[in-house]
Amino acid sequence: MNTHRIPRSWLMLALGTGGQTASTTALYGLAYLIPAFREDLRVSLAGAGVLVSCPIAGILLGLVGWGVVADRYGERLALGAGLLSAAGAMAGAAVAEGTLVLGVLLVLAGAFGSSVNSASGRLVIGWFPPDRRGVAMGVRQASQPLGTALAAAVMPPLAQYGGLAAALGLSAVLCGATGAATALFAVDPPRSVRPAGARAPAPYREGGHLWRLHGVAAALCVPQFVVTGFALLFLTGARGWSAAAAGAVLAAVNLAGAAVRLLAGWWSDAVGSRIRPMRWLAAATAADLALLTAGAALDSPVGTAALLLASALTVSTNGLHNTAVAEYAGPDWAGRALGVHGMGQHTAIVLVPPLAGALIADRGYPPAFALAAGCAALAVVLLPAADRASRTAWTAPADGDRPRPRAGKAADQCARRASRAGTAGGAPTARR
Repeated sequence: MNTHRIPRSWLMLALGTGGQTASTTALYGLAYLIPAFREDLRVSLAGAGVLVSCPIAGILLGLVGWGVVADRYGERLALGAGLLSAAGAMAGAAVAEGTLVLGVLLVLAGAFGSSVNSASGRLVIGWFPPDRRGVAMGVRQASQPLGTALAAAVMPPLAQYGGLAAALGLSAVLCGATGAATALFAVDPPRSVRPAGARAPAPYREGGHLWRLHGVAAALCVPQFVVTGFALLFLTGARGWSAAAAGAVLAAVNLAGAAVRLLAGWWSDAVGSRIRPMRWLAAATAADLALLTAGAALDSPVGTAALLLASALTVSTNGLHNTAVAEYAGPDWAGRALGVHGMGQHTAIVLVPPLAGALIADRGYPPAFALAAGCAALAVVLLPAADRASRTAWTAPADGDRPRPRAGKAADQCARRASRAGTAGGAPTARR
């Protein structure tokens, strides 16, 4: 592969997106193996649910640690080591005997694979200037619905014809291939030149800006997983759609959600802000979910239309708040900040489906949709008033194709150029 003919920023975006897609397919796609778990392992539905949750538990355990690795030793090491180790754990899971051993290996796969959540975001943001980061992170975030769609399309037939070993083996291959590609071709983005021993100040000591962004992301996970978790049941149970029709429509809407993430990123680049588009999108999500609540209560077609719109709206801000966190934290702290950011979201991922399911079983859909609308409104309130630039600038040039500056004269020249250019949204204005 001749990487010299490919702009380095594009290559890093491809590697980060590929790693995120593989990780999503492997770690979040196990829900599509529930029938195979029950048939091959003879476990109950609750037991199958526990196995599906094992990688999520592992992700929670590994997020901050991999963030530290990415901050201190670079994105290439964190991504390559994490994905290759996840591949090993998944390969072990494919041949594991007994549910206990399988569960432990799935937890390990999640812990290793969580490196992607912190390091791939750093890799993408570090190689793009502020006026292109929103779109770049939108592409990276679009890998999540694409990975889920890949799992939905491939995992069930593989499990049916080849057994669990084939499906879990595919996860190992995907993680191994992307991990090897990262280890071979990834280049850590440039960083600011600092005197020996100097450290950037911890962003958490400078007010509550990051904590508010973490709270916004966790709050917005509630409507996202209420809608994605129960849209199919609502359409088939409350609206009388066939499972095939509902699945086809929801698949199309999820692909539209990936496009909405790209549009949100483009919008944030165009206006030079992550906060303003987030506020409008969160407010639109709250309003749409209020319509969904009313439509569900009144058995109106408005509810169905609002549900389909919500399937795209509720995922629209994911790239924005991840970009805002990394930009403010700066290159010395972005990995850890994204790790903490992901912990809040994954806690919501674990808690929302069972709690919302219990609420729907007891009270019906309207209270659950109302709760989701309230959480979207809470996100609007929690959002900071404006973006804040990090005191530690990302130094990626506009063309994104220059290697990490080395110590000495080249580093001094890079630092002088960054100083003359100034900062915009946590990064210097690009010059040629």
